[in-house]
Amino acid sequence: MSLDLGVIGNGTIAGLINSRGDYQWFCLPRFDGQPVFNQLLGGHGRFNVWMEGLAKRSQAYDRNTAILRTRMESEDGAIVEIVDFAPRFEHKGRMFRPASVVRRFEVIAGSPQLRISMRPETDWGGRQLRPIRGVNHVRFVDDEFAFRVTTDAPVSYILSETTFILDRDTTFVLGADESLTDSPGVIARDWEERTRQYWAKWARSLAVPFEWQEEVIRAAITLKLCVFEETGGIVAALTTSVPEHEGSSRNWDYRYCWIRDAYFTVTALNRLSGMGTLEHYMRWVRNIVAHSKGGHIQPVYGIGLEADLSEDMAPNLPGFRGMGPVRRGNQAAEHVQHDVYGQVLLGVAQSFFDKRLLSQPGIAEFEQLEPVGERAFAVYDTPDAGIWEFRTIAHVHTSSAIMCWAACDRLARIAESLGLEARQEYWSERANIIHATILEKAWNPEIGAFTAAFGGEDLDASVLLMAEIGFLPASDERYIGTVNAVDRDLREGNHVYRYKVEDDFGKPKTAFTACTFWFIDALYRVGRVDEARAMFESVLAARNHVGLLSEDVDPETGELWGNYPQTYCMVGIINSAALLSKPWAAVT
Repeated sequence: MSLDLGVIGNGTIAGLINSRGDYQWFCLPRFDGQPVFNQLLGGHGRFNVWMEGLAKRSQAYDRNTAILRTRMESEDGAIVEIVDFAPRFEHKGRMFRPASVVRRFEVIAGSPQLRISMRPETDWGGRQLRPIRGVNHVRFVDDEFAFRVTTDAPVSYILSETTFILDRDTTFVLGADESLTDSPGVIARDWEERTRQYWAKWARSLAVPFEWQEEVIRAAITLKLCVFEETGGIVAALTTSVPEHEGSSRNWDYRYCWIRDAYFTVTALNRLSGMGTLEHYMRWVRNIVAHSKGGHIQPVYGIGLEADLSEDMAPNLPGFRGMGPVRRGNQAAEHVQHDVYGQVLLGVAQSFFDKRLLSQPGIAEFEQLEPVGERAFAVYDTPDAGIWEFRTIAHVHTSSAIMCWAACDRLARIAESLGLEARQEYWSERANIIHATILEKAWNPEIGAFTAAFGGEDLDASVLLMAEIGFLPASDERYIGTVNAVDRDLREGNHVYRYKVEDDFGKPKTAFTACTFWFIDALYRVGRVDEARAMFESVLAARNHVGLLSEDVDPETGELWGNYPQTYCMVGIINSAALLSKPWAAVT
C-alpha cells in the first residue's frame, strides 16, 4: 500500500485509484461520506481489476484534464486501458456534477483476460453491501444511501468474480439508483468528451507561469477537485487517517474545510485567474461569519457548514498498512485557534477589489466582516492551540497573532477602497497596535529570529508567512534572520519541518511539505534565488507518478506520508512556480 494513486472527481465526489486499476478510496454521497471502497485503510470494500499474466502497468492523466488512464499489458502482449473519470460539464445552464463515476475498458491489443471484483462496504468497513442484481445493473442499497452500477459487461461474471476474455470495449457507470437514459457505452462516451472539453477549457483559462506549466496545471486541477461546489467549502484533503509517519498515531480526518487551508487554496487559484472558486468560497465564508454572530469562529467546519465534527474511531478498519486508528470527524473543530480570523479576511479580501467578479461585495459585506476584526483584536495576545492544532498545549502563538494583525490590516484596506475614511483609520490603529506587540514579544534577539510563541525560544516555520502577507518586508534584517534560523534548525536536505519540539505525540519524524514551499518562497524573497530553484525542483521530484503530493515526506527515503492529496502542497507548487519562473516577456 502506498500513495501512488491517481485522483478523479467533479466537485461532488472523488475517487483514488492505483496503477492496477483498483479503487483504493471512494466515499458517497460526498467527500466526507461513507467510504464504500476503503482498501486504503485496510478495508475490503473494493472495485478491483485483475489481469491474467500482468507484466507492465502505467498510469497518467489525459492532458489538462481530470481523466485518468491506466494501461495494463500482459505477458502475451494483450493490452487494455482503463479510463476513469467523474462527469463534470455545463448542461442546461448549470454544472452537471452528479455523485457518479465512469469506468471504461478499452481493448488496445490481443485478448486480455480480466477479473473484476466489486464489493462495496458500509458502516466504515462494518459490513458488505448486498448486491441486488438486475439485467444490466447491480444495485447496492443502504439506510443512508443507494447507488447503482450499470454495465454492458456480463453481470454474472462480475458478481461471481469470474475471469473472462474482454473481447470488446466495456463500460461501468456508478451513480444514482435509477435507470440510464441510454446504453452505458453511449452515455460514457458522451460524458467523457464533454468532461474533457470542460477541463481543457478551464485549464486554458489559467494564467500559468512560463516554467513548470504542466506541474502548475495539474496542481490547479487537483485543487479544483477538492472544492465541494454545492456550498463552496474546500476540503484539506480527500482522505482520513493516513498517518504522518510510521506508527505515529498522527492520523486525522482531513475531509473538512479548514478556513486556513481554504484561504491558501483560494489565493493560489486567484493567482492563476481561477476566479470561480473565490466566488463560491465567499458565499461559504459569509455563512460562517453570520453564524458566529461576532463571536468565536471554529478553525474547521464540515463542507455543508456542519459545526459538530465530533471525532471517534472506526474499529472495523485497521488503517493504512495496519497503522490505526482510523478517525472520522475532527476534534480540531472544538479548538481555539486565533489565526482563523485573519484567514477569513485574507481569503475574501480580493473580492472587494477584483472587477472581474460577477458580483462584487460592498459596504454591507464589509460591515458583516467587521465583527471578525473585533474578535481578532480582542484575542490576538491570548493563548490558543495554534496553526498546528496542539491538543494539550496552549501558547500565544506568533503565527496566530500575525493573522490577527492581517484581519485588521485587510479591513483597513477594504475600508479605504470603499471610501470609509473613519473605518480605515479605526482598523489601521488596531493593526498597528498588534504589529508593535508582535515585534516586541515575538522577536528573540538571542537566537536572531521570530519564535513560535511570545517570549519563547523554539522555531516554527509558519512565521515565514509574515513576508507573504505584508507584515514585514523580506528585506528586514529580522525576517532574514528568521529565514536563516529555520534553515539551520528545521531544514533537513531539501525538506523543512514545522517544528522540532515535542508535541502531544512526541517529536515529528517527517517534514511538512507546505513548510518546505514556504521556505522556498522565503529564500526567493531574501534573494537566494538559485537555492530556491534547486530546492523547488527537488520537491517536484518527490511527487508521485501523476504529479501529486501528500501532507508529509520522509526526508531520508522520500516516501510520501499523511493525508492525500493535500491542498496545502498543491498550493505550494502554484505559488513557488509563480515566484521562481522566468517571466513570459523574457522568452517571447
